Amino acid sequence: MKLRRLVAACAALVLLGGLPAAQASAAPRFTRYVALGDSYTSAPFVPLADLLSLGCARSYSNYPKQLAAALGVHRFTDVSCGGADTTNMTQPQNTILGTAAPQFDALTPDTDLVTLGIGGNDFGVFGDIIGTCPGLRASDPAGAPCKAHFTVNGVDTLLAKIKQTQTRIAIVVQGIRARSPQATIVLVGYPKIAPEHGTCPSILPFADGDYSYLYSIEQALNAAVSNAAAAGGATYVDTFGPSTGHDACAPDGQAWIQGKDINLLRALNYHPRFEGEAGMAALTYKTLTGQPPVVTAAEQSTWAAKARALAKQAAASPLALEASKNRVRTSAQR
Repeated sequence: MKLRRLVAACAALVLLGGLPAAQASAAPRFTRYVALGDSYTSAPFVPLADLLSLGCARSYSNYPKQLAAALGVHRFTDVSCGGADTTNMTQPQNTILGTAAPQFDALTPDTDLVTLGIGGNDFGVFGDIIGTCPGLRASDPAGAPCKAHFTVNGVDTLLAKIKQTQTRIAIVVQGIRARSPQATIVLVGYPKIAPEHGTCPSILPFADGDYSYLYSIEQALNAAVSNAAAAGGATYVDTFGPSTGHDACAPDGQAWIQGKDINLLRALNYHPRFEGEAGMAALTYKTLTGQPPVVTAAEQSTWAAKARALAKQAAASPLALEASKNRVRTSAQR
């Protein structure tokens, strides 16, 4: 419990450090917060690891924990889990270290804040891109072989799946509303993985033309999340637009997303680093408090410094580092 309190306190300082005291004090009062989501929420390998989360690979520094600390929520439950899709809201999830209960089990009638980050794993969209596109680069480095691969008879199969995902997310929002009718429901989008312009094949090993394809697929996914939020009367937090300049190709200290290589002290490959989780937390906080959804240079600098400090702390913890290695050996889920 001491470690939990320490990390929560640090998270609050990191997130609130860039906010004026008057704005911080004006934050809405929530008493029972439940966080639902996939690995962009659980934040695998972002230090420090929550070893009790086992196969769900949650971090003490993920955006729900930072948000809960900033809002001063005392009754907080984080059941996000790497590899989750919308079906795992109501069904158990098999992980590398056991079975996780349906995430909806954490919801109660008195829950008054729910954040949800979900959709990328439905129908294997993110997994298909990451598992397929890098291997196609060599066949046409300057072209768009990935886009060609997923286009069948003139139909983009990934976009078709994302359409179905929107329906699933809308049903999830309805399910949250039924179980926690008084809750403020917040759907958190996905930050940019690829830049809108330019390439960085040593970090994102995609063919040049597939950068814009990856960008468009993520745009479509975020549109699906946003549309589902609107349909269910939920709030959508745009992290895609505000993460401009913080994609995986950005310099160290600016990038929110880890590239193709797993870094046990930073993040799982193609996943948010600490800076990304802090950005998602800050944007959610600002949305809830009516502030402009922007990221300042001062905030980014603070997060980068905190990321370096947490990496050093994790490196000095043999137990946590060994646990991370074990997750890699057993193929940690998204």
